[in-house]
Amino acid sequence: MPAAARDFSLRAIAPRYTPDHRVYIERDGAVVSAFHDIPLYADDAKTVLNMVVEVPRWTNAKMETWEDPNVIHPETKAKGDNDPLDVCEIGEAVGYTGQIKQVKVLGVMALLDEGETDWKILAIDINDPLAPKLNDIEDVERHMPGLIRATNEWFRIYKIPDGKPENQFAFSGECKNRKYATEVVSEAAEAWERLITGKSDSNTISTLNTTIAYSPFRGHAPAIRGHQDLPPAPLDSAVHKWFYISGTTF
Repeated sequence: MPAAARDFSLRAIAPRYTPDHRVYIERDGAVVSAFHDIPLYADDAKTVLNMVVEVPRWTNAKMETWEDPNVIHPETKAKGDNDPLDVCEIGEAVGYTGQIKQVKVLGVMALLDEGETDWKILAIDINDPLAPKLNDIEDVERHMPGLIRATNEWFRIYKIPDGKPENQFAFSGECKNRKYATEVVSEAAEAWERLITGKSDSNTISTLNTTIAYSPFRGHAPAIRGHQDLPPAPLDSAVHKWFYISGTTF
């Protein structure tokens, strides 16, 4: 059986909202790679996936499988953005940074973010009350009307306050179905496989892992100081500023 979420715990360093703040994932007391050492699939049937929460909903503090920047996708005509595959979990429970959620894939949007393919997988926490009713993208529109449109709009305009242009979408903004999204996940997993075995340029991404026996980059867990349960640092009031975009229709 694949490793379960309960097998992992978190280790936080330094106060939240400071440059030194880090959140590590550990197993059996040793730090593991959130990128490489957490299995993609949470079940043997490969229908439930492990998702690591990076930015919890309604927050904007950006911490930082893989979108290969060396491969041009045949349909989006753009390269990967060299980041782990993004997942938008649409359930009602707000997660926390480092949390491992078990989700099922529902669909995918192909955001072209400054000329790079930035897939946005839509998924639902399997423990969400709506999860039994959501099995494909059309179910999302049926049970959560307006969510897909609002999500698309947000990703299109969210960089405008920084002086950047609107983002564009492949497929005229259409959210592709579960089958297509599952293929995107599989392609990203294959790209990750090339990365972790040294067959693809790492582009400065760490390939250190502690669990993948066939990887030449397997090594020992780094020495990290113990968990620090510290209160968060005060936030600059600028992070709460609202922006309004003219000419935008919802």
